[in-house]
Amino acid sequence: MKFATILGTRPQFIKASPLSHELRQHHEEVLVHTGQHYDSGMSDIFFKELALPVPDYHLGVGSGPTAPRRAPCWRRSRACSR
Repeated sequence: MKFATILGTRPQFIKASPLSHELRQHHEEVLVHTGQHYDSGMSDIFFKELALPVPDYHLGVGSGPTAPRRAPCWRRSRACSR
């Protein structure tokens, strides 16, 4: 099976780590980073320390209020499923 894991914030990185490791043992996983946390101290460090794979896609939605980021995130994530 093929799974898409979409994450973008520190709590999601932490929760996704064990799931990603388990999924990749038996399935295909596409890892999508929304880009909500984009600096090295809020993103890259967690990928390194939690041994998360490099994201297959980076949506680059940035920070700010949640509502204005939803539509770009949704549109960009649709392109990842093709």
